Amino acid sequence: MNIKDLYAVANDLFGKKSPLQSLWQEIAENFYPERAEFTLRRSIGADFAANLMTSYPAMCRRDLGNQFSTMLRPTAKPWFHIQRQYQEKGEDMDIKRQLEQMEKVQRRAMYDPLSMFTRATKEGDHDFAAFGQCAISVEVNNNPVAGQHLLYRCWHLRDMCWQENETGMIGSIFRKWKPSASTMVRTFKNVHQKIKDINTKTPFEEVECMHMVVDAEMYDADARGKRRWSIWYDTMNDHVMEATPINHKHYIIPRWQTVSNSQYSYSPATVAALPDARLIQAMTFTLLEAGEKATSPPMVATMDAVRSDIAVYAGGITWVDQEYDERLGEALRPITQDFRGFNFGVQMSQDARGMIREAFYLNTLKMPERAPEMTAYEVGQRVQEYIRNALPIFEPLEAEYNAALCEETFDILVRNGAFGNPGSWPEGLQGANVEFTFESPLHDAIDQQKGQKILEVKTLLADAIALDPSAAFVVDAKTALRDALVGIQTPATWLRTEDEIKILAAQQAQAQQAQQMLSSMEQASKVASNLSGTSVEAPNPGAGAPVSGMPQPMQQPGMGG
Repeated sequence: MNIKDLYAVANDLFGKKSPLQSLWQEIAENFYPERAEFTLRRSIGADFAANLMTSYPAMCRRDLGNQFSTMLRPTAKPWFHIQRQYQEKGEDMDIKRQLEQMEKVQRRAMYDPLSMFTRATKEGDHDFAAFGQCAISVEVNNNPVAGQHLLYRCWHLRDMCWQENETGMIGSIFRKWKPSASTMVRTFKNVHQKIKDINTKTPFEEVECMHMVVDAEMYDADARGKRRWSIWYDTMNDHVMEATPINHKHYIIPRWQTVSNSQYSYSPATVAALPDARLIQAMTFTLLEAGEKATSPPMVATMDAVRSDIAVYAGGITWVDQEYDERLGEALRPITQDFRGFNFGVQMSQDARGMIREAFYLNTLKMPERAPEMTAYEVGQRVQEYIRNALPIFEPLEAEYNAALCEETFDILVRNGAFGNPGSWPEGLQGANVEFTFESPLHDAIDQQKGQKILEVKTLLADAIALDPSAAFVVDAKTALRDALVGIQTPATWLRTEDEIKILAAQQAQAQQAQQMLSSMEQASKVASNLSGTSVEAPNPGAGAPVSGMPQPMQQPGMGG
């Protein structure tokens, strides 16, 4: 395809996406007002929540988005680890130490203040909670002042569209972009002359552009061995500013739940929470109106008796005719109303709140608390229930979100030499694939269950040994301990290699042998002392070493050993 054909494909995808834009607009208005710019554009300073009667749905979205950050990327500890794919037990410690060094380098690069990783993932988490997908770009920013560093950005879903490939994965990605003319001139070397002219007169004028990341065969199959093309296209002037063959994805687009015949996914807000959000907004308005009527009821007045405007505000005075006969009834009185349905409305509103919380999994994602009166078994059961509820949510996220971000970052760092020359890596790591594992409160709960299993095995083994001492040989304690330590992500620097363990074991055996020799010599001295009736000092093994140049006495038969 030429560039015009690709642009036509992009416009067709954006056109088919229009009904989804309307749905996302309603979702955003209820759950994420800051993002409610799918079908309209708001000016700076606009009241995003002008149409809301309650912020409860938005607060539930906020809580779920924050849960993603806490559960997926806890900043209190390293949350990702790199390991060789299909690693074997007892893997070379040099490989593990190299991988741990890579982890440190990658973590520093990701959390560099200039990379804006935290900002991008925070926005992405809340997009994911509200719309079921987000779009985060990962690239290298060659800043002339700050130097080369990673740059993460989260893009508005309004400006993104994509299509699936034959495997159901996201293939081609298109993003609308409206940079200023000055930004285009600074970013690209090959800009159109009209853009240069605009930059001279009005440098902050926006220009419509598009970024395309497409499979290599869609644009130019001769991509020098690369899998994709990254194309920056000036749509206003029909001009390609940059076309680069790449191997990485550039955009990370995790998706929650997909359905057949759709490349877009759905969030809890799409179906489960949206009806209750509509209900709670309407119910809140009705209850507020009922509360107003109860505290400031509407009034009815006798026309020929009231002489002034009705002042229903605090301290207000309404003038009535003094000649009015009060036996005919009060000239000014509140309208009697029936508020028996008020409690029912409050109950409906509370039910709607509970349904929204349940739709966003907020009732099931809370870590169980241990009460003082709970037994270890009860705590274990609660933890298992929490794991069963949380795993279906966070396992796919780790694979499509966290892992994709980490893998994309790792590839970029390798290509830019951040890990040094691959030729200097341990031999077993050269040419090998790596994979990422993660730590989180959920994994801590799983590890807690592993620790509980080890304690259960220990108890069973103790009971078995009491019945049959040979049962002690059933469990390889050293292997079990190493597997348990690896399972809870113990740093490799804490663990000794197999060679080091063999050396220490040999030293320990040698020390035990020397101790046994000393004990034997002490016993021999005691026997000799008893036979001779005199005290004989036990020889000091350390003092028995020959000194150079000095003759040594011959050992007496039967003494020592």
